[in-house]
Amino acid sequence: MDPKKPRAEAIAVRDGKFIAVGSRDEVTAAAGSDAVFNDTLKDKVVIAGFVEQHVHPVLAALTMNSKVISIEDWDAIDGFSPAVRDEKSYQERLKQALAEHKDKTKPFITWGYHHYFHGKMSRDKLNKLAPDFPVIVWHRSAHEFFLNDAALKLTGINEDLIKTLSKSAQEQLDLSKGHFFEQGAMAILPNVAPYLASAEHFRKGLEFTEAYYHRNGITLACEPGGFLSKPMQNVINSVYSDDATPFNHCFIGDGKSFYAMKPNDATSLIAESKKVESWGEGRTFYLPNQVKLFTDGAIYSQLMQMKDGYTDGHHGAWIIDPPAFDFMFQTYWDAGYQIHIHNNGDAGLDVLLASLEKAMARNPRKDHRTVLVHFGFSQPEQVAKWIKLGGLVSSNPYYVTALAGRYAKLGIGPERSANITAHGDVLRNKGSLSFHSDMPMAPAKPMQLVWAAVTRATAEGPVAGPQHKVPLDTALKAITIDAAYSIQMEKRVGSIETGKDANLTILKQSPYEVAPESLKDIPVWGTMLEGRMQPVKPDSPMPNSQASADTSATPDNDKVEVATLAQLTSLLSHKH
Repeated sequence: MDPKKPRAEAIAVRDGKFIAVGSRDEVTAAAGSDAVFNDTLKDKVVIAGFVEQHVHPVLAALTMNSKVISIEDWDAIDGFSPAVRDEKSYQERLKQALAEHKDKTKPFITWGYHHYFHGKMSRDKLNKLAPDFPVIVWHRSAHEFFLNDAALKLTGINEDLIKTLSKSAQEQLDLSKGHFFEQGAMAILPNVAPYLASAEHFRKGLEFTEAYYHRNGITLACEPGGFLSKPMQNVINSVYSDDATPFNHCFIGDGKSFYAMKPNDATSLIAESKKVESWGEGRTFYLPNQVKLFTDGAIYSQLMQMKDGYTDGHHGAWIIDPPAFDFMFQTYWDAGYQIHIHNNGDAGLDVLLASLEKAMARNPRKDHRTVLVHFGFSQPEQVAKWIKLGGLVSSNPYYVTALAGRYAKLGIGPERSANITAHGDVLRNKGSLSFHSDMPMAPAKPMQLVWAAVTRATAEGPVAGPQHKVPLDTALKAITIDAAYSIQMEKRVGSIETGKDANLTILKQSPYEVAPESLKDIPVWGTMLEGRMQPVKPDSPMPNSQASADTSATPDNDKVEVATLAQLTSLLSHKH
């Protein structure tokens, strides 16, 4: 709400915008004599439309199209998949799913396995479970695969192929175990991707995400690190761009991909970044003069760069080496861009802080809104410096739920794990805090993110780092106005104010009238998008026929699959 007018009885909408917010008498007078009264929202709880400012629709579409057996609950395409967080339960679920796999001519693909929770996986184990049909196990981090004999044969992965791969790729695979990770996984992705990412699966997955976002109250979604493939963007547009889509979806370009075209060439970097800004259509659009960069590695794979290392002695990784990162950062900074940076570890944050300090000393900018994205691990003094320099924080609070309990025992230790996503440090320094899911790194359920931040409850039960609990008011702003602010959309969405898009999320219960532990369970009745009422259809998980009717206009299947492979390679090479 407008801080100057924190309460209202009614709203008036014309041409997709709020034209009045206030008492019923005030709104009636402002609306004019031709206004039509609608009491659909009577007895319902209304909040500004949820803003999910970091999702990955391609990866979500593909993972949700597989058999999901993961460390958290998921509403997948084939139905609800409850969390599995121990080895015995995972093995039981996997055996059951394999037994239910009817068409033995097609590979069985499952996503969600995580070795820290589910125990060891291998080619031999899969051969025993499924000796006569192909099985592909896709790791929860999305950076690893396990294949059985039949899957290796189907995909043409053998010793002869392995010999042709780079030395670094060969070092990151074990054919005897059917295990391919990081560069090894990237090297065999062209063989595996056709089974993960067929045109049919991809379109079906995108249509699922369309319904999924709506069911969870999202009225604006954004992907930082968007597609560097026009055919791929055309497919996305074919599902998301038509007027029947129940949300708007924006994209931010991937600076790493632009840099790779011509390294260390500032002119090329900016020119390539500009090219994608016209690729949107209808309800999809690119945010101009914004870009996504990366420092360290994946939190789900424990590849973030940590100051004090890991308890088991393994090492983190850089997605972009620090010198190249600084070149990109300074180039985009001087061009006036808002820069969003994926960072998970405190050692990675040192690199990011050094670049921001250098830029501010060399070429000071006001309201630059540089965004620290994910916010896995940090030190209090780093957060204080970041905010003093004008940086924003976009956090994934679900890390607490999914990882804090387990990482306390493996790799990180209890003290550091309790300080994962240290929201208390942000609030103490009066910083801007927003939330995102990074789906499929967490479910795109904004109220679940609120619950995670407010309660700090781990999947194991205990609270991790109670000093970092977020007040409910602040948490709700983190999925509305502050999320909009983080992508420079606060003048259009994020609050119920005159002149803004008439976007609402409509809940069946008030977040202020339920216990904190019940916040994630508040049902979404529906949304309003630019004045259009959009109730959720609980009996129809897929979008309506109108919303998906234009897929016939998409590129042919071969182009779709080539584009999907390219985007999947890009996604898996750096995210999460």
